[in-house]
Amino acid sequence: MTQNPKRPGSGNLDVRGLNARKTALALLREVLDQGRPLDEALAANPYIAKLEARDRAFARLLLATVLRRLGQIDAALAGCLDRPIKAKDVMLQHILRLGAVQLLFLETPPHAAVSTALDLAKGPRLAGQRGLLNAVLRRLSREGKEIVAAQDAERLNTPDWLWQPWAAAYGEATARAIAEAHLGEPPLDLTCKNNPETWVEKLNAELLPGGSLRLTAGQGDVARLPGYAEGAWWVQDAAAALPARLLGEISGKTVIDLCAAPGGKTAQLAAAGAEVIAVERAEGRLKRLQENLQRLKLGAATVAADAAAWQPPAPADAVLLDAPCSATGTLRRHPDIAWLKDGRDVAGLIRAQDRLLAQAVEMVKPGGLLVYAVCSLQPEEGPERIAALLASDAPVERVAVTPAELPGLEAAITPEGDLRTLPCHWAERGGLDGFYACRLRRL
Repeated sequence: MTQNPKRPGSGNLDVRGLNARKTALALLREVLDQGRPLDEALAANPYIAKLEARDRAFARLLLATVLRRLGQIDAALAGCLDRPIKAKDVMLQHILRLGAVQLLFLETPPHAAVSTALDLAKGPRLAGQRGLLNAVLRRLSREGKEIVAAQDAERLNTPDWLWQPWAAAYGEATARAIAEAHLGEPPLDLTCKNNPETWVEKLNAELLPGGSLRLTAGQGDVARLPGYAEGAWWVQDAAAALPARLLGEISGKTVIDLCAAPGGKTAQLAAAGAEVIAVERAEGRLKRLQENLQRLKLGAATVAADAAAWQPPAPADAVLLDAPCSATGTLRRHPDIAWLKDGRDVAGLIRAQDRLLAQAVEMVKPGGLLVYAVCSLQPEEGPERIAALLASDAPVERVAVTPAELPGLEAAITPEGDLRTLPCHWAERGGLDGFYACRLRRL
C-alpha cells in the first residue's frame, strides 16, 4: 500500500469528512442494495454537490474504491468475523466496508477510519453492533497489510461471470492483466476538435498515438479545464475514439451514427467534415447529445428513433454502429457493473445487436463502409456477432485493420483483422477501455 499524504480523507480532514462518508454510505446502499448504476446514483444524489470539493472527491473515491476492491474487502472482513453478517444487518456490512477500504487501501489514519465508522453507526438500530464494528476495524488496522498481501486481488475482485469467459477467450494471464487494470483510477482522455498538439501544454497532457490527449486521473470538474467552455475538446476514452477513425477519410460524405448518444463519435465524425445523421432512441440521451454538439459548435442532423427499425432517406456512404452491450470493457470507469450484472442480460443484448447489424447493412450504399463496435470484452457480443452476420450471407465483406491505422496499438489487431483493445493495453500509460470493432464493406 503506497503512502499518499495528499489523498482526500487523510490527516486532519478525516473528522471533518464525516459528511463525505455519510454520502458515500447512502450511495453504496443505492448501488449495491437497489441496483442503481453508479453514475445515475451520483447524478441524482442531492447531497454530494453540497460538499466541499475535497470532501466531494473523497466521497467519490471511497465509493469507487469499495466497488473496485469489493471482493478483497469482503474476504478480509469475513476473515475477521466468527459468523457471516445477517442479511438484515446490511447497513452494518456497508459501514464495515467503508471502514475497511480506508484502512486497507486509502491509508486513512486508523483512529479516523474507526471513529468515523462508529459515528456512522450511531442510532438505536446499530447500537448493539458498535462493539463488533470497533473490534473488526481495529483488527484490520493491525493486520490489514498482511491480509491484503496474501490475497489474490485479481481473482477476488472479478466475479465468475466475468472471469470465466475472459480466461477462456484471452487466457488466464491476460485475464489477470485485465483484472489488474480495473483496480486503478483511469486517466482522463480527451478528443480535440482539431489541432490536439496546441492543447498539450495548456492541459499538461500527453499526446497519445492516434491523437487523443491523456491527463492524469483526479482532474476534478472537467468543465473548469482550459478549452471546455469554448468547445475545443470532449471527454472520450482513447479506445472509444478508434472505431470512428476506421471509416477513414469522410469529409463531405454522409455518415449515419447509430445509437449515437452521448455523442463523442458523432462529434468525431462532424469534426472530420462528414454530413452526420445521429440516431438515438432515448430522447433524454439525444438531448444530451444535442447539448454537447452545441457546446462544441458542431452540426449534425439528429433523429429520435429506434435504429433497429429506422430507415434513412437514402443509403449512406458509411454507417457507424456502436451497439448497446454489457459494457464490460468499461469497468475501470464503471466498477459497479461487475456487481450489478451477472451476464444473464447478454442473450437479450445479442438479439438486439443482430437486429441492429442487419438493419445497418441495409443503410450503406454498395462500396460503403460499416463499422460495428461494442465496449464489451465478451466474445459473444463482438467477433461472434460478426461471424454470425457473415454466415448469414449478408452482402458485406471484412476490411482488415492495418498496423498503420493503429500506431502503438498493433497488439490490438486480431488475427481476423479486427480491433480488440483490452484494459491492460498501454498499461505503462494508464490502460484503455475494452473495445471491439470490425470494419465491413457493403457489396
